Amino acid sequence: MNDLNRSMTDTRRTATRNRHLLPVGLIIIGLLQFSCGSESGAPQRQKNPIAPVMVAPIERGSIDAYRVFSGSLEASASFVVASKIGGRVKSVLVDIGDEVQPGQKVVIIDDAEYKQAKEQARADLLVAQANLMEAQNLLTITERSMERTKTLSEKGVASAAELDSSQSDLLAKQAKVAVLEAQVVRAKAELKTSNIQLGYAVVDAVWSDAKTPRVVAERFVDEGEVVQANTPLLRIVELKPINAIFFVPEKDYGSLHIGQSVTLHTDAYPDTPETGTIARIAPVFQDSSRQARVEVTIPNETGRLKPGMFVRADVKVDTAASVVIVPTDAIVTRDDTQGIFIVKPGTKIVRWRSVTVGIQHGDNVEVTGTDLTGQVVILGQQLVKDGSRVSISEASSETRTPESKREAP
Repeated sequence: MNDLNRSMTDTRRTATRNRHLLPVGLIIIGLLQFSCGSESGAPQRQKNPIAPVMVAPIERGSIDAYRVFSGSLEASASFVVASKIGGRVKSVLVDIGDEVQPGQKVVIIDDAEYKQAKEQARADLLVAQANLMEAQNLLTITERSMERTKTLSEKGVASAAELDSSQSDLLAKQAKVAVLEAQVVRAKAELKTSNIQLGYAVVDAVWSDAKTPRVVAERFVDEGEVVQANTPLLRIVELKPINAIFFVPEKDYGSLHIGQSVTLHTDAYPDTPETGTIARIAPVFQDSSRQARVEVTIPNETGRLKPGMFVRADVKVDTAASVVIVPTDAIVTRDDTQGIFIVKPGTKIVRWRSVTVGIQHGDNVEVTGTDLTGQVVILGQQLVKDGSRVSISEASSETRTPESKREAP
């Protein structure tokens, strides 16, 4: 019986030991199979992977160099309409934004006092003329009396004293006539002044160019206000044409000249640039900024450009013809040297070419170097080096700018 129990116990221990050893054996077999499978032809990692890149054609053509300046718009002409006389504003005939023709009436000042002053000046003139006429008649009588006294004195009838008295009376009458003549002249001048002042009650907008209308930019008074002489009433500006003002440093001063074309962009109309022409360049630099003022005239036929708007002025300062042009994305720096990766026609191997960068315009740049033909890598340069194999993405496309005429080399 004891032998039987001992035999059953040994059997259970053997089964338990085999159950724990089975998974370990399976793991070892699996590892051996994986090892054998790798040696029997399973794919291994390639030593030289193929890098995916995007390319663009290297082109030859012309490219323009531009300078961009920031500035603002100003009215090409601006003046303030002021009252030449004091008085109450009777009516304002125009308002902000209204178009004004040359010589148009814009403000009327109450003229009642000036009409009265005119009548007073006319009356003073009539009185002065009447006094002059009376003095002239008396002078005529005195002259005749002087002639008679002189004749009697020659005949010995009149004494020398009588002759002196007549001559003195004549001189007095002549002096009085001269004074009254001056008073008449003054009265006429006062009447003329009163007429002019009465005319100033109607305020006109007057400027030299009688062909183009202008616009009311500001209104300073309202009806019923009492103003003094020379009080500003309105500000009138010319918007067609309009001027763009910007300042240039010394290094760009020599590249600008009068008559040069300028393209201007505004935030209000970003998709519709305007074209202008440099009209004036200051001959001196400002002491504070060491920059020179440049004025650009813009026709502004639509009238949408307004004084005070900010503008960005693009000025073409140079043109390079028959040069190699690549996208700016193609330029990379390796070991402090700028260059590009080129894919030769018929191959899928990239070659490094060091280049010198020239004019840049938009998304393209001029480069100079040796053996610059084929296609240039514009995306994926970080994955390649000289001699790397590449796969070219189907999204690769030609990069061109509409303002340059180019052809593939």
